[in-house]
Amino acid sequence: MTRATSDTAGLKTARARLKEILLQRSIRFGDFTLSSGLKSKYYADVRQTSLDPEGAVLIARLLDPILAEHGVRAVGGLTLGADPIVGALITWTQLQGRGLGGFLVRKAEKAYGTARRIEGPFDRSLPCAVVDDVITKGGSALQALEAVREAGGDVRLVACVVDRNEGGGEEFASRGIPFRSIFTIQEFF
Repeated sequence: MTRATSDTAGLKTARARLKEILLQRSIRFGDFTLSSGLKSKYYADVRQTSLDPEGAVLIARLLDPILAEHGVRAVGGLTLGADPIVGALITWTQLQGRGLGGFLVRKAEKAYGTARRIEGPFDRSLPCAVVDDVITKGGSALQALEAVREAGGDVRLVACVVDRNEGGGEEFASRGIPFRSIFTIQEFF
């Protein structure tokens, strides 16, 4: 077995296990109102998985090759959904020998201290990705994307764990940004 075959098999196993964890911890059925204001019969609370030790490692393992494919050297996103994913990714990539930089984007500049909107060692010269837990219309990731662009950053990709397939991908494409997800919501039905 070649290394590439072994890596592919390992990623396939990791993806299957992450799907199990998401089904156990994160995917809920009922009546929900989403952050976009839309009503839904299901809810993907990915934080229940991204804050689980095994879930966090699997998310980072599966996003890492996607980020590498796009030449990403730093990763960040809008706080709160992106926080555990960013933490997992910077740790995972350091252990893999390529250590991505990390940053978090506030919803608004803070009115005290350094008054920053982007927290952490943000380096606008590094090609970066914006990550999120779930994408519906893309609102949270778009806020982070715009903040990074306003700060002079080079966003190469938006990536998430679960894409609800409700327009987010098309919104990123209209802005010239590639979009990738580990799963689409349809994979859970």
